[in-house]
Amino acid sequence: MIIKNVLSQLETAAAPVAKIIQSSEYFKTFVIGLKKGMIWKEHKTAVQTRLLVVEGDVRYVENEKSVVLHKHDDMQIPVNILHSLEAGEDSLCFLIQG
Repeated sequence: MIIKNVLSQLETAAAPVAKIIQSSEYFKTFVIGLKKGMIWKEHKTAVQTRLLVVEGDVRYVENEKSVVLHKHDDMQIPVNILHSLEAGEDSLCFLIQG
């Protein structure tokens, strides 16, 4: 029910909602919900990470680079590079780390 909880919390949220779906010492999987216009502020990842868009679309921004990812698109996020996400519409994404 983790995804349903994220969607429920997102209804009244002022910022993206993220929850861990599963983790071990080798990997971590998150679900992230964003309403249209929400921004996941600039940050870095210290481990290999893949972003998968399950619903909606998001703009991935890294330095001067900007890529729009639509439903079912995925991309590898580079380690130790500042990046952010902005939702072009209500969106649900998975982050797979490790």
